[in-house]
Amino acid sequence: MSTHSEIAPPDALDRIHLLRALSAEQRAAVVRQCRWRRFGLDEQLIDHWAETSDVAFIVEGRVRVLSHSAGGREISFDDIEAGEFVGEMSALDGRPRSASVVALREGTLIAFLGPRPFQDLVAGHPSLAMAMLLRLSGKLRVATDRIMELSTLGANNRVHAELLRLAKRGRIEGKISVIAPIPVHSDIAARVSTTRETVARVLSDLSRDGLVERRPDALVVRDVSRLETMVEDVRGSV
Repeated sequence: MSTHSEIAPPDALDRIHLLRALSAEQRAAVVRQCRWRRFGLDEQLIDHWAETSDVAFIVEGRVRVLSHSAGGREISFDDIEAGEFVGEMSALDGRPRSASVVALREGTLIAFLGPRPFQDLVAGHPSLAMAMLLRLSGKLRVATDRIMELSTLGANNRVHAELLRLAKRGRIEGKISVIAPIPVHSDIAARVSTTRETVARVLSDLSRDGLVERRPDALVVRDVSRLETMVEDVRGSV
């Protein structure tokens, strides 16, 4: 069950990347405008199609943006780490939620900011407005890439493309990327519209070829450039 946080310190939003352009006093003012809640593992903080329109700043923990097909199959869009935020589209256009958001960690701390204060915040600070434009542009590019992949690539190649995205967000050590925690097969499958058995087989093939190594606490891509070449070669041939 989610619980209200009684007190939020003035610096509670200092880790939110979007708000770093603000002064400490300005961030403290935003803290006072927020509603604070902690969520349990797998607890929903935003409901698909709901009429709510608050922005949710992820202060602690991690969340997943997802939806479900008419047949009930989960479709995962992205995992959002602490320091980021979700829900800005409904806050800006007033339309129902386009996806659900659930907590991936016990005790995930969320600060909810109402749509009007959020709009005033963005309109009153050009640096925040530019950051929002760049964020929305990035989302559109990712959506375009995924539509192209689903329309033109086979399941194996879509798994390669998703692994490349995870590798680029992982810890880079020379030509190696360390992805931690280890991505769950079913999560990858939900993102690229395939089965977890297919994901397991593709990762096994990559491991046999020496491109992927599974460690106790991480999945290692041993040559990110090689994986990128594999993905781009297939994209270029369709």
